[in-house]
Amino acid sequence: MKIHEFQGKQILKGFGVAVPEGEVAESADAACAIAQKMAREVVVKAQIHAGGRGKAGGVKIAKTPEEAHAIAASILGKTLVTIQTGPEGQLVRRVLVEETLPIERELYLGIVVDRAQSCPVFMASAAGGVEIEKVAAETPELILREAIRPGFGLQAFQARKLAFGLGLPAESVPRATEFMTALSRAFESTDASLAEINPFVLTKDGRLLALDAKMTFDDNALYRHEDIRKLRDLAEEDPLEVEASKYSLNYIKLDGTVGCMVNGAGLAMGTMDIIKYAGGSPANFLDVGGGASAEQVRHAFEILLSDKNVRAVLINIFGGIMRCDIVATGVVEAARALGVKVPVVVRLEGTNVEEGQRILRESGLNFAVASGMKDAAEKVVALAR
Repeated sequence: MKIHEFQGKQILKGFGVAVPEGEVAESADAACAIAQKMAREVVVKAQIHAGGRGKAGGVKIAKTPEEAHAIAASILGKTLVTIQTGPEGQLVRRVLVEETLPIERELYLGIVVDRAQSCPVFMASAAGGVEIEKVAAETPELILREAIRPGFGLQAFQARKLAFGLGLPAESVPRATEFMTALSRAFESTDASLAEINPFVLTKDGRLLALDAKMTFDDNALYRHEDIRKLRDLAEEDPLEVEASKYSLNYIKLDGTVGCMVNGAGLAMGTMDIIKYAGGSPANFLDVGGGASAEQVRHAFEILLSDKNVRAVLINIFGGIMRCDIVATGVVEAARALGVKVPVVVRLEGTNVEEGQRILRESGLNFAVASGMKDAAEKVVALAR
């Protein structure tokens, strides 16, 4: 789950991470009032779940409350297209009005889960203020890393090592150490999957602050964090992904033309690979899980067909815990209810496969039954064309 910058800063502030003074506004009048109350130069920042806002015109400095009003009016209600939103962009519904700072240096701090090391990794770079992906691709030597061992957290000596590696003044190292350990505590305590501060700034008067904050959280741990779960902004998420979450379906929308419904994440990844190998492009990742009911399968099929880019559907089920006849029943019910007009290729293997195939054959609907994954991929790609 993603949250907005202002929400991330509120969480980090609770763990002792220093952030600039600021408030959120949903109207130009509210932005003007905040600027008047702060009585100083402010920056008005669009709040969407994407980076690259500054380059897209979503971050602007206002010297007066009147300028803050004008800037907020120009940003609110605008569809902001950034490098991370895709060409469709994201509608701006709120802005963060925040104090400006006398910046001396812009740095980068971030924590991610490193699957290879089976632990979180704290990253730091002197190349702050730009996309870390660009730094990693062009100058990877500028990224410093420290593994955070489970049960120990980020140790003070590791934080000091990173602080010196960033080239911070000696007098700033103790504060940087406190800042980094606080960020590490916030990451661990909230079950975050990403905590990123870009830029992490050193001001001319020696302060260290999080000028930006990006946090995402492990969906499987949200039951332990009701306060964080309430921060979810459904308006920032794809409507089909929101609908899928209502039925405990693992769905991610992609930009292809072949809709995929599979049980099991590994089989789903393999299915997308073999579609690409056959010359097609998957329209989604959809894992209905190992124990889905006929109702869940029906909802999954409805979600697939709600994507107007889908030209053909591949249903690839290996019946272990989930029986093939349950899958077939759900698919037939959904196809009849929706009046399916796109071709559907079905590959079933495993428990009750004969019964599942019988249900499909006797449904009176136009399903193409495949004999294997390769055959299924070739058929669905040809039909999608």
